[in-house]
Amino acid sequence: MTASNNTELILIRITGEDRPGLTASVTEILARYDAAILDIGQADIHNTLSLGILCKADEQHSGFIMKELLFKASELGVNIRFEPVTTEKYENWVSMQGKHRYILTLLGRKLSARQISEVAKVIAGQGMNIDAIKRLTGRIPLGDEFEAKTRACIEFSVRGTPTDRGLMQEQLMQLASDLEMDFSFQQDNMYRRMRRLICFDMDSTLIETEVIDELAIRAGVGDQVKAITERAMRGEIDFIESFRERVALLKGLDVSVMQEIAESLPITEGADRLMYVLKKYGYKIAILSGGFTYFGEYLQKRWGIDYVYANELEMEEGKLTGRYVGDVVDGKRKAELLRLIAQVEKVDIAQTIAVGDGANDLPMLGIAGLGIAFHAKPKVVANAKQSINTIGLDGVLYFLGFKDSYLDEPK
Repeated sequence: MTASNNTELILIRITGEDRPGLTASVTEILARYDAAILDIGQADIHNTLSLGILCKADEQHSGFIMKELLFKASELGVNIRFEPVTTEKYENWVSMQGKHRYILTLLGRKLSARQISEVAKVIAGQGMNIDAIKRLTGRIPLGDEFEAKTRACIEFSVRGTPTDRGLMQEQLMQLASDLEMDFSFQQDNMYRRMRRLICFDMDSTLIETEVIDELAIRAGVGDQVKAITERAMRGEIDFIESFRERVALLKGLDVSVMQEIAESLPITEGADRLMYVLKKYGYKIAILSGGFTYFGEYLQKRWGIDYVYANELEMEEGKLTGRYVGDVVDGKRKAELLRLIAQVEKVDIAQTIAVGDGANDLPMLGIAGLGIAFHAKPKVVANAKQSINTIGLDGVLYFLGFKDSYLDEPK
């Protein structure tokens, strides 16, 4: 038989229109014959149920179980199939349980069959198996007029160990570039489910500008400062030296300009929604910026940020002096601050998240449990394990496993 000691292993598959009480009706029959449920899984797609149950039943009862289930399926208007499972096949399945599990998240404005197909091929090519697929975003509206701000995200639960993790990362990055999507590949462990501290870069991450460029425009040195900024963010010149050069060009600018800029900062798409959810669910939030404290504190008041570390501009008689106070917050300092805040909050480094766009963000992206390059420069994307380039900042929520159905929108 399919199992020892006068028992049988039966795989039951039920498909059809979902309705309340269906699972209860099926498991009630199994309970009546004291069947043991060894595995169970259910999915509901567009109100269509797919229910699978692997059970162990006494050999003398298995015929009655299948007969009653057939009658019940007919009564409920669903399809049911039975498959005997051998002891060998069951033990092989059990042996798979010790293998590593990963979560592969796909994200974009919309997701196509081609995108999913190509990603699934990469997974299969690495000798891994997809256990489950679920959609994290809400139902996608029909019509082209909705596409500008739509979000689409699906999550694969994957079992196994990649044969070549580096090659897999390269293949997924190439697909992300070619097919206009984003991905995250994370080990499915308790740290992934218990992130507690998230650190953000500010300029070109939380806001869609570089504040130093805005100051420079008003000081009449916009082109000079922007050129230095771009070289620094690409990693072509030392950040501290570039910072010193740019600040010097701001000498004589009236400090009242800073308030004017702060009140008109272009907030990144999805930032308000992201902050609302993070605060609601108890995350500690930090801004670690190579920009300026004045603007970080402005955003701190807007969102209730817990920590702000940035650079302090020196002022005298209502004007900028062209100098700064204290040490520059560069890439190395950002990583140090992330570690320090994690220690203060008693958070394991594996429970931390870092989000940024520039070369000076790479150190903190590298040490965080989850480092995310956001609409980042090519060098940053190439060195980050996760990136978001297709949608707004609230895409971070899906990499954390949030579903739209869990979330209330900001009031």
